Amino acid sequence: MTLDKEHLEYPQRHYGMDHERYDWSLLSERKPVSWPGEKKLALWINVGLQFFPLNQKGEPFAVPGGMTMPYPDFRHYSLRDYGNRVGIYRLLKAFDQNNIRASFAFNTELAERAPYLLDKIATRGDEILCHGWNMDSLHYGGMDQRDESELVERSVTRLRELSGQAVRGWLSPARNESEQTPELLAANGVEYFCDWVNDDMPFEFRTDNGPLVAMPLSNELEDRFVLMNNFHSEQSWLEQVCDAADFLLAEAKSGNSARILALNIHPWLMGQPHRIGTLEKALAYLSHLDGVWSAHAGEIYDCWRKQQD
Repeated sequence: MTLDKEHLEYPQRHYGMDHERYDWSLLSERKPVSWPGEKKLALWINVGLQFFPLNQKGEPFAVPGGMTMPYPDFRHYSLRDYGNRVGIYRLLKAFDQNNIRASFAFNTELAERAPYLLDKIATRGDEILCHGWNMDSLHYGGMDQRDESELVERSVTRLRELSGQAVRGWLSPARNESEQTPELLAANGVEYFCDWVNDDMPFEFRTDNGPLVAMPLSNELEDRFVLMNNFHSEQSWLEQVCDAADFLLAEAKSGNSARILALNIHPWLMGQPHRIGTLEKALAYLSHLDGVWSAHAGEIYDCWRKQQD
């Protein structure tokens, strides 16, 4: 049986792209960007502050990092809770010791459940991003648009109320989206989102509700991806982070445009007693590199944005 000719026809198939979400371009051919103080590498540390429901539905799939054993999976549930009760404070101490300005992606339900944690971050003056409602409230293709619209609006609006911040950034649970997620984010005043990992610098993203910017939060260097997916050691994660920083710095210095090193970490992983030392070594290495600017995600976005107009 042969395929109908129309099966191979796609009106948006063309060189570079098969959609109109953003303009296809080589990084080397874009307008040069510079960071404050003539720094070459912006360091963006993003901390995922998450709530994994014990009775997760797993629709349409079991979220990475969630419960893995038959209900009730207290072992993994309490491990995630450990990060928000204990591990996070080790991370904050490590950031302060190395003059690191981190951003924090909050599940809004966690912000409701743990006001002490939200208050701690808000009082420090660190930037808060919306990480959706919780880690079992996924955005996915085929999701009822009215349900997703309510979910996005509730997540963003409630987090703004609780934190007192503008909450300009978004990171989807599991980095998963539906076809309409970008439109819903733009409609709710979100300025940048961190789900797409196809670049080393921010880029303009089109939606039916106005512009949105994709911020490059690397998945390749994420602690959960390296340690749990790839089964690499903590030492290997440290080496990968240092190698990435060295390479990006050298690339920026040899070219005419700055770069971003984005690290996504979780307190239930890196806040463990046997791992915090590795994180401290990584932060010490990064903070002592010549040409590194540690900044919140919004600060990096604003600096980049001003140079695009």
